Amino acid sequence: MDLETKIHYPLVVTGLEVGYPDAPPLLTNVSFSVAEGEIFGLLGPSGCGKSTLLRHLVGLEPAKTGKIELFGQNLWAHDGAYLDRIRRKFGVMYQGGALFGDLNLIDNVSLPLIEFTDLPQGAIKAAAQLKLALVGLTGFEYYLPASLSGGMQKRAAIARALALEPGLLFLDEPSAGLDPVTSSELDNLIMTLARNLSLSFVIVTHELHSIMATLDRAILLDKGKKGIAAMGTPHFLAHESDSPEAAIFFRREESLLAPGKNK
Repeated sequence: MDLETKIHYPLVVTGLEVGYPDAPPLLTNVSFSVAEGEIFGLLGPSGCGKSTLLRHLVGLEPAKTGKIELFGQNLWAHDGAYLDRIRRKFGVMYQGGALFGDLNLIDNVSLPLIEFTDLPQGAIKAAAQLKLALVGLTGFEYYLPASLSGGMQKRAAIARALALEPGLLFLDEPSAGLDPVTSSELDNLIMTLARNLSLSFVIVTHELHSIMATLDRAILLDKGKKGIAAMGTPHFLAHESDSPEAAIFFRREESLLAPGKNK
């Protein structure tokens, strides 16, 4: 892979086959790339393999065949220490946020810095405060997660995912369980981070409003096809694709598909 590809495509997936040991593959021949600053979606109905694919992309499960390149480096080419170094270049926000309930927000965000850097305590605190400010949580540094709304907990989880200055964030159903207003605010935060920080996102989601509002491109996974049924911008997938799977997925709520954002 040449230098330009390394710089401008933090994630390149080629011919990936994913699944679990001693079981038929769930997905085959999955190939796509994510550009710098791009908000990319993994879409599809329940059971199509979105979360399983995400687990492979972040190195929690090895692929059966194919290649995952993160920042130009093959995810599974070397030993565990090498894999750990690659993992520090991206952040992950799991569906429930996964914040530690007995730690306040600044301590939650500080954890990756404590574990993976040699920064002094004062610098760690300052960095954590900065990340919380980026997601609009200045003034809430010493609140416990349980005392905050679901949307604020999601923001705090994003702040923690940003702790090590990653170039790529993986988000698993970030809008799940949020009301429409809070979901829209989170969508706006994701777009702001992508544009202002040239930060790339890979987002697992089935929320049509968020898909149409935030994503630059996406792949639509299908259980029957065991792979990608369609790929393109949200507008293309909703209005122009000849994929029957895309038609079914995007016409669940026709009112959300009125031409608006056209990426």
